[in-house]
Amino acid sequence: MRITNIIATLLICFSFAFSGEWVVDKDSKNLVKFTSSVVSVLEFDGITDEIDGYLYWEGETMFEKNTQMHFEVNLNAIDTDNGKRDRDMRDVLETDKWPYTIFDGTISKFEPLQDKDGYDVTVSGKISIHGKEKEIEVPGTITKEDGKLHVVANFSVFLKDYDIEAPSLVAFVKVAEEIKLHLDFYLVESE
Repeated sequence: MRITNIIATLLICFSFAFSGEWVVDKDSKNLVKFTSSVVSVLEFDGITDEIDGYLYWEGETMFEKNTQMHFEVNLNAIDTDNGKRDRDMRDVLETDKWPYTIFDGTISKFEPLQDKDGYDVTVSGKISIHGKEKEIEVPGTITKEDGKLHVVANFSVFLKDYDIEAPSLVAFVKVAEEIKLHLDFYLVESE
């Protein structure tokens, strides 16, 4: 009986530790990366750590009800390791008009991980790129590490869905329509 009470107390404490609002930890090593290619010949990445936002839910257990999330990435901070390509990318994305990619959504599915303290999740919501919104579902994982939530997600977007014309590098060589995104960032509990 005593062990059951201890386990119940620990579970309650664990649940309370996760309730509330969590915000992007600016002191962690955060990464937002896109990968693009030019006719499968040349692949290049653009990276930034300038992501901001929050994850919120109501209840005593993680993702119990009314989950909300809002994340935004500063497109002007993306670095492809090539100044001309960075300027061209900002021109194509018209970052003077739409400087951020924004996602607003909710956790629509979650299942505990077998090998880690966390969950496989599916996030549903709207992403806004280049002034255009699109409903998307994104698979990912959220794990607890050293008192923080570690979020990892991989998905693709297609330029045509956001009225972005794939730029040409030379006469008949265009950047691929599919842009692969990799997000790897940390959240801390809001104070």
